[in-house]
Amino acid sequence: QVQLVESGGGLVQPGGSLRLSCAASGSILSINAMGWYRQAPGKQRELVAAAANDNSTLYADSVKDRFTISRDNAKNTVDLKMNSLKPEDTAVYYCHAFMALTKEDYWGQGTQVTVSS
Repeated sequence: QVQLVESGGGLVQPGGSLRLSCAASGSILSINAMGWYRQAPGKQRELVAAAANDNSTLYADSVKDRFTISRDNAKNTVDLKMNSLKPEDTAVYYCHAFMALTKEDYWGQGTQVTVSS
């Protein structure tokens, strides 16, 4: 079992920045990848960014060059730095962890990000 606790989020004006943080606990040695998803009202949950244990990263096209994901394996955390935020980035953001051995997905409780003037 893995527990994920998110922090950060909130209200920001267009063009602003926010940082989301997620701390993992539990069976953390079994985690193969961590990342962030988001879900806007009326839309499906979508991948925002992910980072694997080999430090490879993956970004959604819509956030490339604006968002940066970073993992600290010593602290068991994954952060998402979001710059140049747009109203369309408004969503609930979820921290995610994946275990390849058991093919299990774990989710945080979600944190709201609202981009509005």
